[in-house]
Amino acid sequence: MSQDPTTQAPDIPVDGRVFLMLQGPHGPFFSRLGRLLQATGAQVWRVAFNAGDAFFWSDPDRLILHRDPPEDWPAHLDRIIAEKGVTDIVLYGDVRPVHAAARAAAKANGLTLHVFEEGYLRPFWVTYERGGSNGHSRLMAITLDEMRAALRGPQPDLPRPPANWGDMRQHKFYGALYHFLILTANGRFPGYRTHRAISVLQEFRLNLRRLLLSPAIMVDHFLRTRQIRRSGHPFTLVLMQLEHDASFRAHSEYDAMADFTAEVLEAFAANAPRHHHLVFKGHPLDDGRSQQRHDIMVKAEELGIRDRVHHVPGGKLALLLGQARSVVTVNSTSAQQALWRGLPVKAMGRAVFDKQQLVSDQSLPDFFVHPQRPDPRSYRLYRDYLLETSQIPGGFYAARARAPALRLVVDMMLAPPDPYDALAEGRAETRQQRGSDSR
Repeated sequence: MSQDPTTQAPDIPVDGRVFLMLQGPHGPFFSRLGRLLQATGAQVWRVAFNAGDAFFWSDPDRLILHRDPPEDWPAHLDRIIAEKGVTDIVLYGDVRPVHAAARAAAKANGLTLHVFEEGYLRPFWVTYERGGSNGHSRLMAITLDEMRAALRGPQPDLPRPPANWGDMRQHKFYGALYHFLILTANGRFPGYRTHRAISVLQEFRLNLRRLLLSPAIMVDHFLRTRQIRRSGHPFTLVLMQLEHDASFRAHSEYDAMADFTAEVLEAFAANAPRHHHLVFKGHPLDDGRSQQRHDIMVKAEELGIRDRVHHVPGGKLALLLGQARSVVTVNSTSAQQALWRGLPVKAMGRAVFDKQQLVSDQSLPDFFVHPQRPDPRSYRLYRDYLLETSQIPGGFYAARARAPALRLVVDMMLAPPDPYDALAEGRAETRQQRGSDSR
């Protein structure tokens, strides 16, 4: 495995380390993490780019405001690194513009880059890596043979995947609150501009609408799912992603989700057996901005397969996965639940789970005819490796989920090697020590 200076902790005492925290998941997770890092003797600073960032940080004396336009951020970051003596940068997701600049600065200055992301194994886990995540993760270059060598022997039994997603209600609440604060209390940040394609007001309205409509969406999901499960038709499940999702935009060749769905529909119409159906499963946080259902149904009507195509909004994935024939995605980490069940998976973008013997290398037309199943032993190896390295039990949003994650991650951040090197060197805690079986 190649070495990267951004994945190695500085060889200095803990009280000499200076952590600079950038944007985190909506809610108090980064604030709680900062307090724990301060308790170790390290210095911790937080940069706020808007009122939402500032609200969720509990130590105003350690808060740095970026008031200027986004294009001034790289120079401001260089000044912060020099003035504060920064040794470590901490962020959530590494693709949004302010974080892409931080990833470049960490590499240029030899700083350790700590990256949090939603769990690659969902639900009940969060991801902690160094140097990058998703398409920038070290997992992209680690082979199954290297994973096998690092694991050193048999692992505990692999349980069936749970049906519950996790703390989705809290996720939606904090998202709505975050955008409300930007909309109403952003006077200290005159240069702020969102990196999204829509305005903050539009984003807030969509978040609030999604939160208020959650009960109706749940009913719609239940009825549509029941209809599909009772129909008796074999079906392929398409895992939809948010069009503004950083992983979708940065790690695929698609400019819009409609480009992906059109390609899938065309291949299905031309190649799938006529009694097979196609089910598009909406992302739980889809707020309707891209009108995915409308685009899918218009294209299906054009291809003459409207009666064989379905769209199911948010809600639980397990009920549909339990009866699906195969799964298609761009690079959604939810595909891991399909691999867990032994379902054939076709990934159309770059993904950490896109490994030989796991994800099909067939063309999309061939996949719809005779999809290749994953090798169960290879997936078991891959999953065990993730559970022993980058996957931390817990979550970002609910208090009961934050506590287990915070209990473990600080020691991982302070350790000299990153999680992947720690396991290869025999220095990682076991899964039982890390408590990944508890929820």
